[in-house]
Amino acid sequence: MATPRRAPSRSRDGRSGRHGPFHGPFHGPGAAGHGRGGQDHAHAHGEGHGHLHGLGHGHAHGHGSGAALWWSFGLTLAFAGVEALAGWWAGSLALLGDAGHMVSDATALGLAALAAWVARRPPSLRHSYGLGRAEVVAALANSLFMVAVVVGIAGAALERLSRPQPVAGGTVALVAALGLGVNLLAAWLLERGEQSLNTRAALLHVLGDLLGSVAALAAGLVIHFTGWTPIDPLLSLLISALILFSALRLLREALHILMEGVPPHLDLREVGQAMAELPGVDSVHDLHIWTLASGTVMLSAHVVVPSMAGWEQTLEALRRLLRERYGIDHVTLQPEPPGQVVTVPWPPPKESRGGPSSRGGGARG
Repeated sequence: MATPRRAPSRSRDGRSGRHGPFHGPFHGPGAAGHGRGGQDHAHAHGEGHGHLHGLGHGHAHGHGSGAALWWSFGLTLAFAGVEALAGWWAGSLALLGDAGHMVSDATALGLAALAAWVARRPPSLRHSYGLGRAEVVAALANSLFMVAVVVGIAGAALERLSRPQPVAGGTVALVAALGLGVNLLAAWLLERGEQSLNTRAALLHVLGDLLGSVAALAAGLVIHFTGWTPIDPLLSLLISALILFSALRLLREALHILMEGVPPHLDLREVGQAMAELPGVDSVHDLHIWTLASGTVMLSAHVVVPSMAGWEQTLEALRRLLRERYGIDHVTLQPEPPGQVVTVPWPPPKESRGGPSSRGGGARG
């Protein structure tokens, strides 16, 4: 196939337009572009469009994932009480900090389990997409919660370094070993479930507990055999730093989804150009790709076609391309014969934003 010509849209003063390199237009082989005078385009909708719901899309999540979250919640909350009592009796910051961490994780796991249940609710007249993003919101909340917990533990560790206190190393090691077993079981349950962003956020909490138990176990053994108590807050600081890094990364991913960013594994330019290269497609513009919820990628675009006669075949080819090459099942496509394209200047004058334009914002023939 010949290399397609890409003609970026420009306004009259030569600046890059609204669509430019980001939303298109993407031109197919031999396409001469469309519109008048190379201006930026805002586009009127024609009468027909393709709106495809593939079988892979939907917002129901497996019940196994919810069950794993509830089991992990029960295990974590029960052991948090045991660890808190042992930490208070032994005077161990590592155990008390890990117990507090486990209480926060139990809360996070409960929130994640509740979000997984809410996300299974079907679409309604009020929420036409369903409530799949409840899991993303829960992941965001859990990430923020984790950051707050890490900051608290780090502050307590710094204070303990400045004012060391005696620690019962043997008790710390014993309780930490039991906690390690509980955390391994909870992590195994979550790892077997569906790996949505929500479950990954819950798993991050459990892995944080697991690392905390490892730190408490190591600190207990060192204190028991050497009497060197600073190891307790030092290991707490190390584990806090590791958890903080993972929490911030998960937080960024949740925010990216909520801001409807392009999924990291997809390139907007590549997808648009691949669509424009199909037979029966002149160009593609107003292309948007975003994640509705974990595992559900959405796409919408305007497709300029030479005529509407072959639109059904073109639509099927586009659907197949997006599903097989990029894993996108939920597609909304608006066909536009060249004669239906309406152009307006972009960007609009500053004084007209949010209201009617006073400088020619109407359609041009």
